[in-house]
Amino acid sequence: MRNDKPVFVLVFSAFLGIAPALAQAHDDDAAPKAAPPEQLGQVDFRVTCNAAAQKEFNRGMALAHSFWFEPAKKSFGKVLELDAPCAMAHWGIAFMSMGNPFAWPANPAAMKAAAAANAQAQRVGARSQRENDYIAALAVFLKDWETVDFRNRVVAFEQAMGGVADRSPDDIEAQILHALILDAAALPTDKTYANQLKAAAILEPLLVKYPAHPGVPHYLIHTYDYADLAPKGLPAARIYARIAPSVPHAVHMPSHIFSRLGLWGEMVEGNQASYRTAKAELGEQTLGIGAYDALHAMDYMVFGQLQQAQDKAAQQVADEVAAIRKVNVENFVAAYAFASIPSRIALEHNDWTQAAALKLSPPDMAWSKFPQAEAILVFARGLGAARIGEVGKARDDVEKLQSLQGAMLAAKSNYWAGQADFQIRTVNAWIAFSEKRTGEALQLMRAAAELEEASDKHPVTPGNIVPSRELLAEMLMLAGQPAQALEEYENSLKRDPNRFRGVFGAAKAAEAAGNGAMARDYYRRLEVLTAGRDSDRRELREAREYLAAQ
Repeated sequence: MRNDKPVFVLVFSAFLGIAPALAQAHDDDAAPKAAPPEQLGQVDFRVTCNAAAQKEFNRGMALAHSFWFEPAKKSFGKVLELDAPCAMAHWGIAFMSMGNPFAWPANPAAMKAAAAANAQAQRVGARSQRENDYIAALAVFLKDWETVDFRNRVVAFEQAMGGVADRSPDDIEAQILHALILDAAALPTDKTYANQLKAAAILEPLLVKYPAHPGVPHYLIHTYDYADLAPKGLPAARIYARIAPSVPHAVHMPSHIFSRLGLWGEMVEGNQASYRTAKAELGEQTLGIGAYDALHAMDYMVFGQLQQAQDKAAQQVADEVAAIRKVNVENFVAAYAFASIPSRIALEHNDWTQAAALKLSPPDMAWSKFPQAEAILVFARGLGAARIGEVGKARDDVEKLQSLQGAMLAAKSNYWAGQADFQIRTVNAWIAFSEKRTGEALQLMRAAAELEEASDKHPVTPGNIVPSRELLAEMLMLAGQPAQALEEYENSLKRDPNRFRGVFGAAKAAEAAGNGAMARDYYRRLEVLTAGRDSDRRELREAREYLAAQ
């Protein structure tokens, strides 16, 4: 998920310096190996260009379907070298210039480049009406992009791509791309999942008919990347990485389902492989791709490691990310990873003092361009301050969150502004709890949980830094209401299964409520969950002591 625009002259030098260490940490066989044959999956997107250009165009579309944007643009550029009048190559460059549809709206530079490339496709003119339909559909989205509301344009684009698919029912590429835009146009607050179910109806039969096409399982994973739908995405998740193992994003993408289902071992393994695949990119002069793929994988990796009490491994990755001082691209995913990784480390360990001391890093990154990423860290810091009774500092962070929310609203980033709503309520809840206003605190915390669950997590993240309902359960425990806490822990685990803090919290609540059978069950689940641990947390010692006494 990226919107890339050069902002620094220097390359990602710190990342280059740490790459060998991370590679050694996650790759047991450090000996040089010959590069494996390129494996991108199989795409047959017919265009009216010469044979050599057709072959390269298929390669470009295979890259495009796995969101490997810069290599895809280079591939489409090569198509133009092989067949200069191939208008669809300009269309491909335009589509890839905007980056990930699930991170739209793209930044102005990307939109300007996309509009220029698609305008060139229109000027050149395709050699078939079908191809002109593709170009015209994208033009609907790009027209007046500077002045027309984004939401209106993306809905119009979905309808235009639906028209392309209707006019060419045998064109599977039109069907697949229509499904993609259906997913991209879906509202996170629509719990009927209308667009997603339409996309699934298109893609599921194609997965059976074209099992090696990279776009089909990729977009099915996005289709089902919701708490209520995630189990349906497991078949696609289990095959996508095998289809296109050469692409870092393809190896990472199954984690969107694994994280929903609490399959932490598979999630960590996939993101270690994604990092290894992205590793070669880190030697390039511009690292828009490498920064995106590597940091995105590292965020997911840390999240999965923490849930398994692999704390040393998680801290090693976190330390390496903290050593990065300069990036050379504007990139929301990078900003999100920089903010979320240290926040996860602190909150997963209940280290409220560490959380209260969090600072943005790299310090000279253009954080003002990513208020939704900065809010993650400010939320964790405010929560930490409230938990240790530093109410003044917590209130300062509430004010900062409100300011950041204003910036999100000004940028028409309504989804993230909504996320800030429950972040603000959560910190205010713990301020109230710290001040012994227990009834008000619980009311605020319940409201935060309801707000969070009325929406859904963004694809950029493996999971919220800490679920609001889990925090509500924890507050109920501290308020001396273990039976109610157990109920809320169980509700939280239905939405966010196999979270370490959730499982342990449920065990403690059951124990305090006098339900020994449930306590034993949850403590045993915690032991299974952390079978591959590399640390011995206090919670694990308590679990062993309880089970030994039974």
